Amino acid sequence: MSNDERAVNLAARAVELVASGRAEDGSRALREAASLAPENPTVKAAFLKIQSNDSIHTLQKLCAKFVLEQHEEAGREALDYLDRSAQVPGNVTTECLDLVIKERKSKSKEIQDGIVAGLLRESVVAKSALAKLLLEGSTEAFEQVYDIGDKSANSIVEIVLQPSAWSKQSDREKVEADVFQLFLAKLLAVGHDDDGRALKGIARLLATDAGRLHPFIDEEIFGAILCSLDYRQPAEVRSQATLATAKYLELSGEKGQTYLVRFIPSHITKGHGEDLVLAFSAAAAVFPLVPALSTTLFLTEGFLPSLIPLLDKKIKSEKVEQAALNMLSAACLDSNCRAAIKKHCLPWLRLVMEKGRQDRPGLAAVILTKVLYPTLSANDASGNNTQEKTEVNSLVPMFTKLMADPREANKQSSIEGLAYASLQPTVKEELIGDRLFLDRLMDSLRNSRPGATIIFGALTLIDHLTKYLPVLSEEQKKMNQLKAYASASKSGAKPDPLEEDAAVSRRCKAVVDAGVVTTFVAISDHLSPASTAVVASIMLSLTRNSALRGTIAQQGGARLLLMKCTAIAGISDVDKQARRAMAHGLARILISIDPTLVFPTAGSPPLTSVTRPILSLLTQNEAESSEGPRDLLPTFEALLALTNLASAPSDEATVVIIRQTVSIIEDLLLSNNAMIQRAATELVCNFMTSAAGVEIFADESKAADRRLHILLALADVEDPATRKAAGGALATLTCYEGAIKGIVAKERGLEILLGLCTDENHEIMHRGLVCINNIAQMQEPAFEQARKKLDDMNAISIVQDIANDSTNKVMKTIAADIVGTLQA
Repeated sequence: MSNDERAVNLAARAVELVASGRAEDGSRALREAASLAPENPTVKAAFLKIQSNDSIHTLQKLCAKFVLEQHEEAGREALDYLDRSAQVPGNVTTECLDLVIKERKSKSKEIQDGIVAGLLRESVVAKSALAKLLLEGSTEAFEQVYDIGDKSANSIVEIVLQPSAWSKQSDREKVEADVFQLFLAKLLAVGHDDDGRALKGIARLLATDAGRLHPFIDEEIFGAILCSLDYRQPAEVRSQATLATAKYLELSGEKGQTYLVRFIPSHITKGHGEDLVLAFSAAAAVFPLVPALSTTLFLTEGFLPSLIPLLDKKIKSEKVEQAALNMLSAACLDSNCRAAIKKHCLPWLRLVMEKGRQDRPGLAAVILTKVLYPTLSANDASGNNTQEKTEVNSLVPMFTKLMADPREANKQSSIEGLAYASLQPTVKEELIGDRLFLDRLMDSLRNSRPGATIIFGALTLIDHLTKYLPVLSEEQKKMNQLKAYASASKSGAKPDPLEEDAAVSRRCKAVVDAGVVTTFVAISDHLSPASTAVVASIMLSLTRNSALRGTIAQQGGARLLLMKCTAIAGISDVDKQARRAMAHGLARILISIDPTLVFPTAGSPPLTSVTRPILSLLTQNEAESSEGPRDLLPTFEALLALTNLASAPSDEATVVIIRQTVSIIEDLLLSNNAMIQRAATELVCNFMTSAAGVEIFADESKAADRRLHILLALADVEDPATRKAAGGALATLTCYEGAIKGIVAKERGLEILLGLCTDENHEIMHRGLVCINNIAQMQEPAFEQARKKLDDMNAISIVQDIANDSTNKVMKTIAADIVGTLQA
């Protein structure tokens, strides 16, 4: 019986089965008929008849129409159905999957790929069905799905890595090994993977289960992966090859390193253009992955000296030139490699700058900057290396000009070169004075695709322009001087005037005026963790100048800092430092503006949302515990910001602050640092606007008594601002019975309050009078003891003198009231 005859019989059977209510069996028979003779008129007629049957699921009809009639619109409708339908019956998805993956002649591969991926994404039953096919015949099932498209191939990996799709873990591991080897075979079959499909599977499986899978990679396969690092390959292919290379080198140990060491020299020895490109591209890519091994290879005796004549010989080969530049740029990560490049490659680099084409002159200039700049800083003050400094400075106009080039590679070279050159103060001033350059820099950030390397480079450049010199303690300054004397250098001399605070503040203003904050807001959603850390550093520098804080807040800076600070969830040192810098920048802004203008009480995000990040600054930075003395500036400025928050009309934020900081604030009130102690006392003074703030001092508990004792002590310190804040808090607390009882019970409680009344500062005197008046006005018998103590301390005479001598009408009135009450 021919295929046509069998197909006709199956089609007739299919119609009978559907008519009898056995739609699933009928659909299966029709699929088999279609696979035998898709163009047979009887098969098509049966398909149309079955399509009209209401018992057939909509998705089945669409998939059948797409496959049997090559109807693209039906395929798009199927994709749409999968996107918007939460549930599709399991038997429907398996039948649709079986139908679609067996279609080998589809004219719409992209749609077919989307349908297969959609079915496997949405249906657990479909996943289990494919898992079963892979277990029964991994090669056949893999080939069917892999050839459909990228999404379908990715789905194979997803299913292989998903334990819930398998009844036995041993089955999953067996198929995983089979699939991994099939991906490797695909990679070898084409020499290298042009669309990255095989590499994606290899990289994903290695990343998840490299311990079991990496032994399947031999030298030939690893060579194919290294060939995929070719700089001419699409970025996606190189990215997957880099992931696979990194994971393999991590776990394969000496074997993988041996393969790498043989691959690069063997291709260079061949001397052909293609081999040189592959060798240089691989070297450039692996330098950041295995820097020690790459450096050893790069510094092998004779490697660089023999490289330059080879490049001269191949000078007409632009692809070789580009690959060599990429390798040299990557090698600049290591100081010894930079020294070797400086020794052997400067003439060739200068030649490329002069005669190279496209983006190669820019890259050569970047390498020159990397190589020359580190030698300038150490001896620059003594006048050495003037020629090299001049050469680096002369490259700045070239870099700024490249910023206008529409090609991304030239923009990247421009920004990378300027990021190095801008470590010099004179270059910083040159760039900050060029508004056109700043505008182009902001445009480059705003218009870059998410994840582009140009973003990190541009942010690093801005960080250099806005970075203040670290504030050193006296001890740190002395240590630096001793080190300078020991090394007989002048590095202990005063810093360059262009690095002093006034110059940096000028640069920060120029950057803010150029729209850096609005640019950060625009790109904030697609910043990498590393880029986020640089943004945190920049924002901390920008907010140091109080004159800029209002502008930064208007441009969305406060909300940006809150959002990014909250979004950083990592626990690495970089994440912790970025989170702290973001919180510190937010605190600085809230010192200088009315917090409710940016975070309305009833708005979104609410005012209470900013308390948590700022409160985190009150405790010591973990990184500082082993790095010398604690930096108290973040804590001090956090206290100032919290004080401003506590003055908001609504006490919601104040209550949150009080509940979360009672014990911390108590410790800070006892700080040895006078500025911290003052700021903490001022915050407590603002607590008194809230009932919760009064309660923690006046509820007659042991803890409240202890806090009241501390507050009284602070009213008797040398610092006038601290005394004033403590007096203000006590002026409110003495309106409450519990607080007065605690004060009277203290041996020097009333004495300290009376001392405030004789303070030279009239504001402090006013607060002291209010405290004494509040106590004196109490009529309950329990306060007779307080009035008796005041009599014993000659309070009437002291206060009478104030009433007689003061020129302040308010204080004269309060003093007269006290005298009248005490004499009654």
